[in-house]
Amino acid sequence: MKVSPAYRIAATILHGFDEYRSRFKQITSDARRRFAEAAWRDAQQASAARINLYDVKVEQTLSRLRRSFENEELTHCENWREAKQHYAELIDQRLDYELAETYFNSLFCSIFHHRHIRNDWMFVYSSRSHAARRSDIELTRRRPVEGDWKGALYWALNEAPLDTLFDDLERDTDLGSGFLNTHLPEALRDAPDAQIELLESVFYRNKGAYLVGRLSGADLQVPLVLPIVHDEFQGDERGVRLDTVIIEPVEISIIFSFTRAYFQVDVAVPGEFVGYLQQLMPDKPEGELYSAIGFFKHGKTEFFRALNHHMAKRQDRFIIAPGVRGMVMAVFVLPSYRIVFKIIKDRFDPSKAMSHENVREKYRLVKRHDRVGRMADTQEFSNFIARKDHFDPECLAELLEVAPSTVELRDDKVLIKHCYTERMMMPLNLYLEQSEEQETRAVLKDYGNAIKQMAAANIFPGDMLLKNFGVTRHGRVVFYDYDEICYLTQCNFRRIPEARYPEQEMMDEPWYSVGPNDIFPEEFGPFLFADIKLRRLFLDLHPELFEAEYWQGLQNAIKAGQVIDVYPYRNKQRFAGDDQAVLTY
Repeated sequence: MKVSPAYRIAATILHGFDEYRSRFKQITSDARRRFAEAAWRDAQQASAARINLYDVKVEQTLSRLRRSFENEELTHCENWREAKQHYAELIDQRLDYELAETYFNSLFCSIFHHRHIRNDWMFVYSSRSHAARRSDIELTRRRPVEGDWKGALYWALNEAPLDTLFDDLERDTDLGSGFLNTHLPEALRDAPDAQIELLESVFYRNKGAYLVGRLSGADLQVPLVLPIVHDEFQGDERGVRLDTVIIEPVEISIIFSFTRAYFQVDVAVPGEFVGYLQQLMPDKPEGELYSAIGFFKHGKTEFFRALNHHMAKRQDRFIIAPGVRGMVMAVFVLPSYRIVFKIIKDRFDPSKAMSHENVREKYRLVKRHDRVGRMADTQEFSNFIARKDHFDPECLAELLEVAPSTVELRDDKVLIKHCYTERMMMPLNLYLEQSEEQETRAVLKDYGNAIKQMAAANIFPGDMLLKNFGVTRHGRVVFYDYDEICYLTQCNFRRIPEARYPEQEMMDEPWYSVGPNDIFPEEFGPFLFADIKLRRLFLDLHPELFEAEYWQGLQNAIKAGQVIDVYPYRNKQRFAGDDQAVLTY
């Protein structure tokens, strides 16, 4: 019997998806070895490779389709209607069906250049509900506490699937159980039915391995994260230790933040795995959790579906984002959804000597790089369509004025050919206008820490103005304006040479040569802060940021191959205290 072109299209796409998933799993599974061997450079490269993998496999599948089919077959929408039906049947029994649907969508959008977005031809909505079928795969392991928190922690750590030994498990369980006995709600701590439950899979990221689960008893539940790190000062033995115990929902949400690199974690049933994580973090959007465990393309799918659902409520309209207008990007928001939309302007301010492609490459750099909790993750969309009446008239007029090649009116629809989305944050400059003295000090300290942690990850933000940083709902400072971002090692940090005579200092132009990559940290103060009180406070909190030698030292460490630790919890929470030189938030 002759096989229809539509079936062959479906089968070809599924074959490409299988190749993607196979390689994805290989990279992810090898995280266990990389952690055991402390192969930190390998871990960085594997993280970037896994992010790039999706587009590579989509492009390979697209090439296979174009070799195997005539253009008329590929661009006939009715073939895709039938192909979608065949594909839904082929993936019906799969445990990763939602990821397979997103892969199908990626190929459809590649063929049709992100046009014809209709559920008839692609999976705008999923082919089945999340609750349609449950697998019999056990995601977690659990053990009753029976009044012995030290014994429960010993089980949690000793039974963890790690290929390396703990340096001192007795010490770690003493510290961990002491923390739990002190900080757990009394009813849960003393509950006769108390139990510890952990996901079977270990979460790996950067230099850490994380056991994730929950503690329950007496009708109470608290989330639990056990970070495990290498004892760097134990020589070649490479023993590991429990770094801290985290049970606060806010702290765990920060560990899974949209500002961090994606975890490497084995996931047998993505939907059920994300469902479990949502029980631990009910305020975290489903799409962000898919992204956090590496499925960022499906995270984008879930974001798009949630956005459509929200816009259908018609609670409010898009407006221009509050704050200082950008020189490169036009930014607008849907206030009730706490998401910002960013489009590249047609013309930049004269001080911005770059092209549209330069800007896109900066955003790609951030996507691939370790964001160390200080750079917002983005989603990129092409041919985004919304009704004209979803926009405030002044907002729409401004977008049409500054980006006419990107924003078009088509009858009662607005077509945005290209845009980025990010989580909404309060711009740091606006936050400082409203903050009390204690809040000002705390946020300026975190602002400096954000700059230091990005630098430790070999990132220099370029334009460090306050308006380019935001404050999250947890009070963390995050960078979100990427058009001048670069690798720290590309910069040339210099001291300002002494003037040979006093008149030189009064000149309009510098008396010394300045190269294109030259940066003079001594100038940061006046550049960043017009308010002299804020400038002095920041200098008091972070004096080293104004010294060229500090930046040069970081560059030398990075060039020497050192991977500087940046952990997603406060230093004071770590059982090691200040004995080890790491950067935490």
